[in-house]
Amino acid sequence: MNFLGILLFPFTLIYDLITRFRNYLYNSGYKRSFEFEANVISVGNLSVGGTGKSPMVEYLIRLFEQKKIVTLSRGYGRSTRGFRLASDDDSPKTIGDEPYQFYNKFKDISVAVGEQRAIAIPFILAELPQTEVILLDDAFQHRPVKPSLNILLTDYNKPFFKDFVLPSGRLRESRGGARRADLIVVTKCPQQIDFKYYEDNIRRYNNRAHIAFASIKYMKPECISGSKPFSSKVFLFSGIANPESLSAYVSSQYQLVGEHYFRDHHRYRLEDITMLIRAYEQSGEGGCLITTEKDMVKLLPFIREGHIKDVPVFYLPIETVFEKGGRRFDETVLNSLKAYSY
Repeated sequence: MNFLGILLFPFTLIYDLITRFRNYLYNSGYKRSFEFEANVISVGNLSVGGTGKSPMVEYLIRLFEQKKIVTLSRGYGRSTRGFRLASDDDSPKTIGDEPYQFYNKFKDISVAVGEQRAIAIPFILAELPQTEVILLDDAFQHRPVKPSLNILLTDYNKPFFKDFVLPSGRLRESRGGARRADLIVVTKCPQQIDFKYYEDNIRRYNNRAHIAFASIKYMKPECISGSKPFSSKVFLFSGIANPESLSAYVSSQYQLVGEHYFRDHHRYRLEDITMLIRAYEQSGEGGCLITTEKDMVKLLPFIREGHIKDVPVFYLPIETVFEKGGRRFDETVLNSLKAYSY
């Protein structure tokens, strides 16, 4: 814990006490967690910031390719409120970044948003009665719903067992919350990793969950603007929680001539587009702009409106790949599914 964390520790104790008491109310039955007939699978984490939840949800969507799937997110940063089933009239502004990314990418699933998942799920089952699997995005702390399977993610570089509760650290609740997980995945792993070190430390908080290790696989850059071919001379920009691994990958693969990072869930404005175009022009002949898939979907309105015309803009699709424990992870997830009578 750094010096600032020590100064904030009294507030950490208060926050920790509040979250422990809340969990006690649910664990003891004083507050009710609702279960549903449909398979409800939660993907979440103990910490704030990015741990690779969206790529994991996409991994599960592909794993359930023969099932009727609905993703349910809070819809962080959206301009709307309440339950909403995504349609072609929606955008990142109306349903949030990640939900719109799911909707834009997967045409055979349904996407819903709702702050209160325990209220949203009955709406889903009423409007889409054929639903077989509901994937809850970022819902590990949403105790009103008791999922049929609870998947906890933790960043290899910032594992929960080395972190502290807010505001001294980044944890939304104490490390002991990990005991609710049925599966624990260490994400963003490098090629060389001491599996035993992570397994031993995770087992201190959960000795029953299967532990798997996953990394992010960057795919071939995809063009969203301009007619020029991809150039290895790139200006990188993004608005994600932890851009360090992205920057490291781009630097290792391409000639990075510049970079700019916005805040997580940044809502792009026309002045941002103007700044990025200027950065492209200053990068020299033959370069291009490159960003993430999450940012890409928020640029589409500017492209449709002609604000980004001849500027070559590419994005990097990503996928979750398992380094260890992937087969058992798949088996556990698939075996958790129960038959659902419509």
